[in-house]
Amino acid sequence: MHPPKIELFDVAGRTNTDPKGIVRPVDRYEVTDFGLYLARPLEGHPDIAYFRSWLLPSAGLRVGRWRAHPDRELDHDVYIDVVDIDVVDSERGPVWRTVDLYLDVLVRDGADLRVLDTDEVLAARVDGLIDDVTTQRAFARTFAAVEGIAAAGYDVEAWLARAFTITLTWDNR
Repeated sequence: MHPPKIELFDVAGRTNTDPKGIVRPVDRYEVTDFGLYLARPLEGHPDIAYFRSWLLPSAGLRVGRWRAHPDRELDHDVYIDVVDIDVVDSERGPVWRTVDLYLDVLVRDGADLRVLDTDEVLAARVDGLIDDVTTQRAFARTFAAVEGIAAAGYDVEAWLARAFTITLTWDNR
């Protein structure tokens, strides 16, 4: 089992450092009172051409809408990572950081959702990579998202607006 994946978002530098340490340029960052939006291409991925996501600290979630390559199709509209989010100061300004808590929620707008990687979060706990409190936090956030999104007719944006007074906007890239 792998340790939690850490990702960095350097707004001033307009870069995103992925869990493998690869630094990628970001087309757009937007800092709001409720989170951080980013949009960037996803070079070399077989299915995904462009990546847009919101880091939402109050929800403990990273909510993404991806664009597939023209000859590909994704099996979801919204990809939600359950994460811890903090902001650290650097010489150039704030750097946002996410720690992935293994669990993911994939949503098809207006249709359904599914939870992925429960086996990973449990294995990480057994292997001592996360503690009981972190495991409980991951499941609590996932359960809240599943319940809220389902109650909102599988509309992630409607749930976030109702539960957190968050209004998400997306680039049309």
